Amino acid sequence: MKFQLAVNLERMNDQTSMDAVQKHTLEMVQMAEDGGFDIVWAAEHHALEMTIAPNPFQILTWWATHTDKIRLGSGVANASYWHPINLAGEAAFLDLISGGRLEFGIGSGAYQREFDRMRPGLKQSDAWQYMQEMLPVVQALWKGDVEHNGEFWQFPTSTSCPKPVQDNPPVWVAARSPITFDYALRNDCNVMSWPLTRPFSEAELYMQQFEETLAKYPNARRPRFAMMRHAAVYENQADRDAAIDAIRLVLGQFESLFRNIGGVTNGFPKQIPLEELANRDEYNADMLEENLLFGSPDEVIAKLKRYQALGVEEFIYYASMGLGRKEQCRSLELFINEVMPAFA
Repeated sequence: MKFQLAVNLERMNDQTSMDAVQKHTLEMVQMAEDGGFDIVWAAEHHALEMTIAPNPFQILTWWATHTDKIRLGSGVANASYWHPINLAGEAAFLDLISGGRLEFGIGSGAYQREFDRMRPGLKQSDAWQYMQEMLPVVQALWKGDVEHNGEFWQFPTSTSCPKPVQDNPPVWVAARSPITFDYALRNDCNVMSWPLTRPFSEAELYMQQFEETLAKYPNARRPRFAMMRHAAVYENQADRDAAIDAIRLVLGQFESLFRNIGGVTNGFPKQIPLEELANRDEYNADMLEENLLFGSPDEVIAKLKRYQALGVEEFIYYASMGLGRKEQCRSLELFINEVMPAFA
């Protein structure tokens, strides 16, 4: 099993200095490289302190200068916020300066609040159309001159400057439904999937849909399939409670943004009390510990072996969850030293 890291520059309150945040984030990335992680992912989000990521390629370029071998993934660039020439050039420049380490993740975006500011008038539910037009144009620009007259973008003959070092940078799409799995297979894309806080049965559903889609395209390359879960490895009850409290705080903010029902003040989302949510049972502490990659090293190994038996060959350790910086580093250290050797 290969392992990947998703980590954000995450600021939960205005008492935390941005300098401390950036130092911690880079430390996590360097720990992941030294520990044998395959890819590190940087998201794209706007005007949110819980995920400070206005340009994933700028973040990845920063990480590239402080690492040597870990691959660098945009997880994901939101297509409708970009122009194809701009996106192709930014991604290619990262590939150039990193020595060909780009993993190009592209998606449609998560929060309506961001669309209201970055692409006013566009519904999040319609944004997939931008992604599907964007990807082939970017790939064509990487090859050379192309003219484009599409539904969302039009431009005369142009190309990407610079060009990627890799002939065909790997492409990833975020997928949780048959329509997106179908798109991935038809366009030779790898797949990253996130069951949120839902039970293992949700992961089983995604894998079933993925395999059913593969059966429709017997001549297609089998994509890489990675599954992401929030992760926390701990050794005692106090650290367990801290991890649960942290993820519940983040999830209250996530629900606020995902449902577009709460305000944001100076970049900090209002937390929706979990007991007020119709789906509040999804945030029960015991349920979260069971469903997420939470637990002692032995418990986490057992959980990962279930995913491995399901057919998941790559796992994304989602580190950003409101947990203290010291506790995040300790969790990752335990994962590298005590969990990963079981899958060597």
